[in-house]
Amino acid sequence: MLPFISNRQKRNVAVLVLAQATAGAQLPMVFTVGGLAGQSLASNVCWATLPISLIVFGSMTTAPWLSQVMQKFGRVAGFIVGATAGCMGGLLGAYALYLSSFPLFLVASYCTGIYMSANGFLRFAAADTASEAFRPKAISYVMAGGLAAAIVGPQLVKLTAQAYVVPFVGTYIAAIALNIIGVFLFLLLDIPVPVRKQTNPKPPRSYRELLATPEIVVSIVCAMVSYALMNLTMTATPLAVVGCGFSENRAADVVSAHVLAMFAPSFFTGHLIARFGARRIVAVGLALLATSGSLGLSGIELYNFFGALVLLGIGWNFGFIGATAMLVDAHAPEERGRVQGLNDMIVFGCVTVASIASGTLMNCAGGTVQEGWTSVNLAMVPFLLLAGCALLWLRFRRPKPV
Repeated sequence: MLPFISNRQKRNVAVLVLAQATAGAQLPMVFTVGGLAGQSLASNVCWATLPISLIVFGSMTTAPWLSQVMQKFGRVAGFIVGATAGCMGGLLGAYALYLSSFPLFLVASYCTGIYMSANGFLRFAAADTASEAFRPKAISYVMAGGLAAAIVGPQLVKLTAQAYVVPFVGTYIAAIALNIIGVFLFLLLDIPVPVRKQTNPKPPRSYRELLATPEIVVSIVCAMVSYALMNLTMTATPLAVVGCGFSENRAADVVSAHVLAMFAPSFFTGHLIARFGARRIVAVGLALLATSGSLGLSGIELYNFFGALVLLGIGWNFGFIGATAMLVDAHAPEERGRVQGLNDMIVFGCVTVASIASGTLMNCAGGTVQEGWTSVNLAMVPFLLLAGCALLWLRFRRPKPV
């Protein structure tokens, strides 16, 4: 018997899918051009990917306080804060490129990171009004909205990157328009502000207690590894593709294929989680990430880039959505803000390190582009081992007696 899905559940998921598809398109846009623009503005090529690192750093530092804003004032307020910051990021980014100011471009990137943090909470918002049976599917459907973003974002880069005398200014102006659309969509959401239980005899768990919960800590580790390795490789990809003699449009095509692979599986990832369990889907995701790294090491032809980045996207999808499903089942509703903020702070903190390391490994770890690309792919190995061991520990650990 199919579970009943209320009109409110359907409406919220539909709005969140549209928001992911439109406002979310700015993320593949800025990740495609951020490293190339940074390379043209920075005095040292080793800092080419620093703007992308600032985006992720902005997301990391925003997650704790934005999650509390959502806990107190609701999801809509938090999402509008994120879209407003995204507008500022687009405005400052365009102006920084016009002035050829690398420091101002970093400030713009940080503002975009605030939006990225808000965008990350779309998946949790999908679970807020969903029934237990519908929850993994709701999360998966919202993530599937990124499929349209994967198409719209890179195509907008092609249309706007050279639209003005100063390269990439048009791309950041387009990002402003996407954020404005996002504001109007977020106003259509019907997600109530969580009510704190007044008769709860237990005090809220501290961060230390939360991280001592095996299901929470393993889900965070798996999400962290999946997202950080995806970002590590994706950030370096445009530099590697262009550095190997291919055009900027080819780099955009590779990123587009990657982002399509990130979100297209979301149409069935939730069904797979419901049938086989989140842990097994995460394990498959980690295996796909390892295969992606192997293909990246096998050569620098265009098909190597396409194949590695497609597998990277599917691996991220299984690993990250599976870890999210594990997390939402591991805490009480009144702990939502605390746990989700902690999760995204840790996840995007590691992604920040990965994006900084990506530029360093790509431009400064070897004498050639191929050596830099090899270093990026080899860096995946220890982190995949970490996540794999964490899953095995959770699978075979002996639960404490009650």
